[in-house]
Amino acid sequence: MGEVRPLFHSFSLPSLLDFLALPCLSPILAASEKTFHFHDSICAATGARSLEVSETIQELWSGYGEILRIKLQGTQPASVIAKHVHFPKDGTHPRGWNSKLAHQRKRKSYQIERAWYEHWSERCGEQARVPKLLHLDQSAEQSLLLLEDLDASGYPLRLSTPSPAQVRGCLDWLAHFHATFMNAAPQKLWQKGSYWQLETRSEELAALADLELKEAAPTLDRILNNARYQTIIHGDAKLANFCFAETHPAVAAVDFQYVGGGCGMKDLAYFLGSCLDESACERQESELLTYYFTSLRRALTSEQAAVDADALEQEWRALFPIAWADFHRFLKGWSPGHWKINSYSERICREVINSL
Repeated sequence: MGEVRPLFHSFSLPSLLDFLALPCLSPILAASEKTFHFHDSICAATGARSLEVSETIQELWSGYGEILRIKLQGTQPASVIAKHVHFPKDGTHPRGWNSKLAHQRKRKSYQIERAWYEHWSERCGEQARVPKLLHLDQSAEQSLLLLEDLDASGYPLRLSTPSPAQVRGCLDWLAHFHATFMNAAPQKLWQKGSYWQLETRSEELAALADLELKEAAPTLDRILNNARYQTIIHGDAKLANFCFAETHPAVAAVDFQYVGGGCGMKDLAYFLGSCLDESACERQESELLTYYFTSLRRALTSEQAAVDADALEQEWRALFPIAWADFHRFLKGWSPGHWKINSYSERICREVINSL
């Protein structure tokens, strides 16, 4: 990933545009200058008199844009996050998945995320914290999502090794998120959430060498889709998409490109697999499942959801290994050497297949 150096000067808009045009700065600002296609709308939306790019937080997958932190002058908040999407003519997927189908899926995912922030995100309370939407803008081949800067709002940490309390904080977030949207129809979202949804991953299924799992894949998908209890799932609830507070286990979540309808166990299985190794999964699976369902019951009560919590827990507990095997199906086709393909996942998968 290329690094963009922070800029420590403030400019009025005319001088900023002249500055960005300097040839000597093009290697540094090749990505961020594209975002200033929207400079007028950013200033109009925020009331800023001037702005600057202070850092590139990350480049989007396969060269589809970047996420930038922008400092604002003359207004509050003093910083915002810009998710700037521009569609490349040729993808640069790190694992070689650059097909037309993959491009269409990514393109739709950014449309879904815009719809999520515009029509759904305000329903999330403090227990399922998400960034506040500040502004949306779009042109033919570029789009801008302007969001609250969660670092400035008290969630500055990104973790690779969370503490037990921080893992539970994420489970609390998932429980409240699922309770908030229990039985909601996913209008304007993916009808079937998660980035590994079988209907959108035919190429990965075709590449899957595990013939037993390939044969079982449609059945796994059907069981999850036909669950009685459905909610809105995050769809990419990995550890890297959670932002942590410094002094307490509260969390917020980002990246809603694959949000949509589904069984909450898809989020839970994917999250646990993103932050626990196979040994920890073996030791902690039962305890963490119980913690999630305890939190879910509290959240359902808080949301006054008309749901039979006992029946919900009974169904979803039985679906947890199905959800695990469903993601394992995608992973083995997409990246057969991935570190998440371990003995725990293989055991769960074989047990599920044998039970069908």
